[in-house]
Parts: sequence; structure tokens; C-alpha cells
Amino acid sequence: MSLLAAIMLFTASWFACSAQEAKAEDNTKVAATDKVEVYYFHNTRRCATCEAVEAVTKSALEETYPEQMKNGTMTFQSLNVEEESNEPLARELHVSGQTLLIVKDGKQKDLTNDAFMYARSNPDKLKEKIVNTITKL
Repeated sequence: MSLLAAIMLFTASWFACSAQEAKAEDNTKVAATDKVEVYYFHNTRRCATCEAVEAVTKSALEETYPEQMKNGTMTFQSLNVEEESNEPLARELHVSGQTLLIVKDGKQKDLTNDAFMYARSNPDKLKEKIVNTITKL
């Protein structure tokens, strides 16, 4: 009797794992696109560093990718994470606070730590990190 129970348990767990794997595969199928989306989520109250992160990021994109910014294949959005209208996107991107995020083909790269480290002290280094991240995505 215990052999039969073991076989049934194995079979049930195998089907459960197979179903989860299929579901995971379905979730990872994202339409391939060349579009790069850069999001800077900030709070309502902003310090000089917060404002510098936005300014340096925007400058890096406009200087390095002027044509892509113009034709819409690259976008930059500065969004107040505390505003109700931005909650759905913040939830979708798993953002809960100040965040600099680059998104392409469903892949996300969080540059928040670098952004806050370099925006005021070494803006060229932040620009370099942004460009290198976009190039690698």
C-alpha cells in the first residue's frame, strides 16, 4: 500500500511541477522590441540629489540618443511614486520608492544606487553607467 501511495505522490508532484514550469514560460514571453524605457520614480518632497538624478539621466539620454528620444524608441519618464495615477506602473515594475530603472524587452536594470552615489559628485560617471547599461540590454 505504501508503494502505491508513493507512486501517486510522485505522479501528483510531477504534474504540479510541469504545470508551474509551463506557467512560468508563458509569463516570460514578452514581445521583443527595440524600445528602451527609462523611469525615474521620485517622492513628492525632493532633495538636491533627487533632482540631480533626474537632470543627469535626462541629459545623458538626450546627449547620447537624440534620434531615439525624438522618434520614441527611447523614452524617459519622471514619475511621482506617491501619486495615485502612477501606482499601477510602479506596482507592475515592482517599485515602491525612489528608483532609476531602465527597461528593455521585459528586462529591468535598477541603477538607483549608482544614481544617488554619482548624480552630484560625478555626473559623468552616472552618464557612463546609464549608457553602458542601455548598450548591454
